[in-house]
Amino acid sequence: MAADDVSRPQGHPGRGPEAPRLPAGGRLARKLVIGAALAAYSWAAASSAPFSTGALLIVLLPGAVIAVITVWRPRARIPPPGRMNVTGFSYWAICVAALLEWEASAFKDNSSWWHPALTDLINPLIVPHPLKSAAILLWLLAGWALARR
Repeated sequence: MAADDVSRPQGHPGRGPEAPRLPAGGRLARKLVIGAALAAYSWAAASSAPFSTGALLIVLLPGAVIAVITVWRPRARIPPPGRMNVTGFSYWAICVAALLEWEASAFKDNSSWWHPALTDLINPLIVPHPLKSAAILLWLLAGWALARR
């Protein structure tokens, strides 16, 4: 387990109180450039054929970029909670268990028309290119949010 008192090595390029900050206009410009790049990447990724080498690389590239960023610029550690929120955990556990059961039973039954898999239900919704691009952009943003934690 991680300890709260672990310090960052000296001279590390990560963020800290001594790290230089961009002016407000520079931060906004950087966010706009990153947002435009992510939107363009999502648009290009949505045009790839499913289960192709290009689609594999499209999935691996953001993971590699986030891994490099998190290793190069580690965030400050988040202190562990004092106690676990059992109610919140049980809600998430019930949702995850229900989704896993749905997918497992659809796999077992060969995804019949009367019991489709979740992917069979979602695929028709994201067939239009803009919706598929938006779904990929949400996936990228969710991955970044998890990496920031």
